[in-house]
Amino acid sequence: LLGTAKDVTLGPTAIMSLLVSSYAFHDPVYAVLLTFLSGCIQLAMGLLQLGFLLDFISYPVIKGFTSAASITISFNQVKNILGLQGIPRQFFLQVYQTLRRIGETRVGDAALGLTCLVALMVLGAMKSGLRRVASAEPLCARVSYRIVWTSATARNALVVLFAGLVAYSFQVMGSQPFTLTGRIPRGLPAFRVPLPSLAFLLHRFPLVLVPQDMGAGLAVVPLVGLVETVAIAKAFASQNDYRIEPNQELLAMGLTNLLGSFVSSYPVTGSFGRTAVNAQTGVCTPAGGLVTGALVLLSLAFLTSCFYYIPKAALAAVIICAVMPMFDAAIFRTLWRVKRLDLVPLCVTFLLCFWEVQYGIMAGVLVSGLLLLYPIARPPMKVSMQGELLVQPGSSLQFPAVKYLRDTMCKQVLA
Repeated sequence: LLGTAKDVTLGPTAIMSLLVSSYAFHDPVYAVLLTFLSGCIQLAMGLLQLGFLLDFISYPVIKGFTSAASITISFNQVKNILGLQGIPRQFFLQVYQTLRRIGETRVGDAALGLTCLVALMVLGAMKSGLRRVASAEPLCARVSYRIVWTSATARNALVVLFAGLVAYSFQVMGSQPFTLTGRIPRGLPAFRVPLPSLAFLLHRFPLVLVPQDMGAGLAVVPLVGLVETVAIAKAFASQNDYRIEPNQELLAMGLTNLLGSFVSSYPVTGSFGRTAVNAQTGVCTPAGGLVTGALVLLSLAFLTSCFYYIPKAALAAVIICAVMPMFDAAIFRTLWRVKRLDLVPLCVTFLLCFWEVQYGIMAGVLVSGLLLLYPIARPPMKVSMQGELLVQPGSSLQFPAVKYLRDTMCKQVLA
C-alpha cells in the first residue's frame, strides 16, 4: 500500500538474520522487541522526510553491492544444487567447505538442479528472443506466441511445479533421491501486542539498560535494513526506468516491521533473491505485493502439505537464474572510461560485501563521502603574480579549504 518500487519484496533475508542473531542473543523475545523498535525508528524517519540521506548512496556503491550480492546469493544456493548439508553461511568458509566436500554431492539433487537451471535458461532465452506476433497473422501463430510467452514468463513456477511432481512420484514409488523442503508449519502465529516482550525485558533489566544491552543493534538493524531495501529498489529502478520515493519506502518498511512484531516476526528488509524473482516474472506495478501477500497467506492456510515435496535443488536453480543477471561486469569498464576515481568505492563495496554485506555498503558510502568532500577541502585554484597576488578559485570556498588557501597564498608570496 505504501511502497513505490514495484519489484521490491520485503521479507526475512540472510543479512538481516545474521544481524538479528548478533543483537538479539538468539532470544526470540529480543528479536520481537528489535522488530518493534526498528519499525518505530524507520517509521519516524519516513515521517520526518529523512529519505534524502539515501541520495548519498552513489551509483558505484549500489552496483558494487548488487554485483557482490548476486555472487554470494548464487553461491549460497550451490550447496542445495549439490545436496550438501552443514555448509556455513560466511562466504569464504562457504566456498572452502563446498569445494572440500564436493565429493559428497548427491547425484539426484545435482541432476535435478542442473536440469532446472538449463530449463530456466532456455525459457529465459526464448522470451528475450520472442518476436511479437501482429494481430493480422494467422490464429495458430498468435496462439503459439501466447503459449510460449506464458510458459517463458511463468518459468519459475513451472519448473518448481515440475520438480515437485517428480519428487512426489519418487516418494510414491518408495525412494527419494532429492533433498526436499520438508514440513512447513500451517497457519500464522497468534496476533498479539508485543508488550509481553517489552514487559519481560523490563522485568529483567531496567529501562535504561535495554538499549545498552542491545548495543548498536537499535541503530544498525534499521539503517542496514533501509540501505539494503533502497539499494535493491534503486538497482531495479535503474533497470526498469521508474522513480522510487525513499520516504515512502521508509514508511512501508517501518509499518511492515511494526505490524510484523504483532505476529512474532523478526526484522525484515528488501529481499534480493525474491525481488529478482519478482522482476524476472514480469511484475508491472506495486500491486504485485498484494498478489504475493495474498498467495502467501492462502498457501500457509491450504498448501503447506504440498510444499513438503518441493526439492531444494529446484528452488536453488530459480534463485540462481534470478540473481545472476544482476552481476554487471560492464560497469567496471564503463567507469574506467568515464571516471576512474569512482572505481574506488565500487571495488571497496564489491570486495567487502564478500566479508559482510553491511560492512561493504557502509564502507562504500564512507569512501564516496570522502571523494565528495575532498574537492571542498582542496578546491582548484589558479594563483598568479603580476605586481599583485591574484587568486582565482575554481569553485566556491568552504571552511575546510581555509588552511589550503592560506598555505597556497603564502607559498606563492614567499616564492
